[in-house]
Amino acid sequence: MQRWYRTFPHGLPGIGLLVLRSAIGAKLIIEASSCMLDPQGLKLGVWVIAWLALGIGASFVLGFLTQLVAGLSVLAGAAVYLGHPAWASFFLNLPGLETVGVALAIALLGPGAISLDAYFFGRRKIVIPPVARF
Repeated sequence: MQRWYRTFPHGLPGIGLLVLRSAIGAKLIIEASSCMLDPQGLKLGVWVIAWLALGIGASFVLGFLTQLVAGLSVLAGAAVYLGHPAWASFFLNLPGLETVGVALAIALLGPGAISLDAYFFGRRKIVIPPVARF
């Protein structure tokens, strides 16, 4: 996993990535939950995509497996937009180009220092205790 995550920006760049992840994650969670609460003629495929969007949104907000779910989000958004444009009407703007663009930017930039990825997969500082000499 360390090869996926070269750096975890701290400071203002890390906060910027947190804001970017939170914005796209909240949008996906809100739109997926609104789609689930209004089940007028929803097909199984739309339910699957709504659950997928809900999971991806939660993962974005927490910053867990960020680059993997960002790539999955780009692929799912493009598939819905190109393959089933009728399903896109159930979501307010889920497969829109700005959502796909932001997910692609997150996939390329990484999660940032304020994420579960940084906690689990970040670099560790190894402290070697001094050797006691007698």
